[in-house]
Amino acid sequence: MPHVLVVYTDDEPGVLTRVASLIRRRGFNIHSLTVGPTERAGLSRMTIVVDAEAPTVRQAVEHLRKLVNVLEVQQLGDRPMVVRDLVLVRVATAPEVRSEVLQLAQVFRAAVVDIAEDSIVIECTGSLAKIDALVDSMRPFGILELGRTGAVAMARGTRTPTPSRAPVPLRTGTGPEAMSV
Repeated sequence: MPHVLVVYTDDEPGVLTRVASLIRRRGFNIHSLTVGPTERAGLSRMTIVVDAEAPTVRQAVEHLRKLVNVLEVQQLGDRPMVVRDLVLVRVATAPEVRSEVLQLAQVFRAAVVDIAEDSIVIECTGSLAKIDALVDSMRPFGILELGRTGAVAMARGTRTPTPSRAPVPLRTGTGPEAMSV
């Protein structure tokens, strides 16, 4: 069963590798992993969808919380949540089927973001099921290229601000805080 984890981390090089390595060592298959900035500078948000048993996921969450650069981990589990995915799909469109492809895009409330002589690029945002249905409906026309973002999720309702960490001053080697050997 897929589980959705939301991980807030320091925005520093190597953090993604450490988080992904921890999940890999637990033997999980990562269905999707998205990372991006948050409303606060210096903070990244990872949305990770993994396939594993619930007790194993809980154990991985506890291990994630022990990582130095991890500030918060949420396992969305059975909580009500909003999950969205984005897809860009380039569909072959001969003149005789172009209008049919455009009508299907409208049914899915997708946007046409590029039109070429022999293809159309469609952008669609929605639930994972909606994206899968759009892709399946475009297959008969010929999908030339496809790119998906992976899931981005949030719990429904209000949220308290992410815990902040006080910035640690850099040690320059001078002043009373300087260490000597």
